[in-house]
Amino acid sequence: MADTYNYPAEIERDEDGRYVVAFPDFGWGATDGATRDEALVEARDLLRELIATTIREGMGLPEPSRAGKRRPLVVPPVQIALKAALYEAYRGAGVSQRHLARELDVAESEIRRMLNPEHSTKVATIDRALRRLGKRVTVTVGEVA
Repeated sequence: MADTYNYPAEIERDEDGRYVVAFPDFGWGATDGATRDEALVEARDLLRELIATTIREGMGLPEPSRAGKRRPLVVPPVQIALKAALYEAYRGAGVSQRHLARELDVAESEIRRMLNPEHSTKVATIDRALRRLGKRVTVTVGEVA
């Protein structure tokens, strides 16, 4: 399981001069912007959708490859990163939703909502579930690139 959901983006200029951003670790999807900065803002939204779609399809999230000078790291929104961590921990634990619901003393429908990337879940709730699955949340704050 990845311990980060920050992914490197490849940025190229197209024939119209727009900046096109893609995430090679996912192998699909692209976005663009008139400026590099605008393209990277759009890339954050794209990364959120790539992660959410992967979760909805029941697939494993790819390990993030290395960032570099020409491959800046894009940080997804906090909520989707937490959902991704919970999803990966749940998949790795090999337990049923029913089992996890019993462990957390909640309804099974609550587990489905927690694993749904479109449903907003409180951070404390995700943290509690991750701890039950043997994981913990840590926070790192860095400078804006």
